[in-house]
Amino acid sequence: MTEPRMVEISPVTRVEGHGKVTIHLDAENRVEEARLHIVEFRGFERFIRGRLMWEVPVIVQRLCGICPVSHHLAAAKAMDMIAGVDQLTPTAEKMRRLMHYGQVMQSHVLHFFHLAAPDLLFGFGAPAEKRNIFEVIKEQPELGKRAVLMRKYGQEIIEATAGKKIHGTGAVPGGINRNLPIERRDHFLASIDEMIEWAGDAVKLAKDYTIEHEELVAEFGSFPSNYMSLVRESDGALDLYHGNLRALSSTGDQIFDQVPYTRYHELIVEDVRSWSYMKFPFIDTLGPEVGWYRVGPLARMNTASFIDTPLADAAHKELKAVTSGTPNNSTLANHWARMIEVLHCVEKIWELLNDPDLQGSDLILSGERREEGIGVIEAPRGNLIHHYKVDEHDQVTYCNLIVSTTHNNEGMNRAVKDVAVKHLSGQDQITEGMLNHVEVAIRAYDPCLSCATHALGQMPLQVELFSADGALVDARTQCV
Repeated sequence: MTEPRMVEISPVTRVEGHGKVTIHLDAENRVEEARLHIVEFRGFERFIRGRLMWEVPVIVQRLCGICPVSHHLAAAKAMDMIAGVDQLTPTAEKMRRLMHYGQVMQSHVLHFFHLAAPDLLFGFGAPAEKRNIFEVIKEQPELGKRAVLMRKYGQEIIEATAGKKIHGTGAVPGGINRNLPIERRDHFLASIDEMIEWAGDAVKLAKDYTIEHEELVAEFGSFPSNYMSLVRESDGALDLYHGNLRALSSTGDQIFDQVPYTRYHELIVEDVRSWSYMKFPFIDTLGPEVGWYRVGPLARMNTASFIDTPLADAAHKELKAVTSGTPNNSTLANHWARMIEVLHCVEKIWELLNDPDLQGSDLILSGERREEGIGVIEAPRGNLIHHYKVDEHDQVTYCNLIVSTTHNNEGMNRAVKDVAVKHLSGQDQITEGMLNHVEVAIRAYDPCLSCATHALGQMPLQVELFSADGALVDARTQCV
């Protein structure tokens, strides 16, 4: 028997942003509780207020250096609504879609090869010094080269459509500020076939891992949940840029379907917990106990009726066949789903590069101004909601952001506890490799912790003053 104790993983590694995990053990070394804590606070929902609506699509990108395009486009879609534009010109929409597919492609490639692959290739319990991209390149140089060049391709797509690889300015309220010159199109077409081939190989790599480790995948941080994403309005197909909201239960029953995303606040409630700066959304009609849900690549594979590109659709059917068409609840299956989306994005990029609308000159529209705008997009990590209100001076008076990692908050916490219970409970000695199992469960969601740290209501700033001997002299708390 030992004293009850707490094990802390701080920081969680190979994720974007800063977080930690606390694991509470009883006197017999059994896991009583395990939680993912988000320990940084960004506050964009507050300080975006007062800024001009035209600035917002550029400012909000500073939430993240990994998925800035997602915030850029979600905010731009909200500002389209405020500008009175319900349908962009063909050139504007297709340029934005090209930008978005480049973003999803490069982000998924970064996560799978640079952050997750060391665990998948070398084992969750491999020495820490082994689990990094440099060891992947050393042992599998061709795989490492492809990882770098595929991400480079996606980043160059972003640069061509947004003006910069990071924090671009391409999308503006009502449209886009550039088209794609012929010479840039030809540059991308020269290597698109290679990208399609490599993306197909990546799907096979992720699929083979999932099938070869069937027992591990089935039990590792896996549990039934609800799922939510955008789907195409006309037929329920996968659509990463636009669509209506669909939510399914763990057995595939519809919770809601084809609901315009401008009504998201009628469907979702955002809860808060005392131990995290990240909110806990749930479906209002189901309540917080059973109404929580997951988003992201696997959720999109579960909710989409089909994929409208042939190679990705065939891969989607293979994934769905594993669970006989019902939702897949295996956390690690996110990696397979993520690579299917890479293949889909590359196929979509090929389609768009062959579309003459990209060279059009009709870029921006305007309409009857509104005071409120909501933009929703499927970011690499899942559903992303931007909601703004502006006054008569075009200044933002209200901002609410629900990012992908926030949607997944409850799911990640349950995955952390599930893995901790299965791999740490009853162990007399807890090794670094055991703790990495917990991190693997978190990394499967590809969380962006920087994006997710927004407060609902009041956030306390606490300042304490101590004397030289350690005594507390004074304390002040201010809500910001």
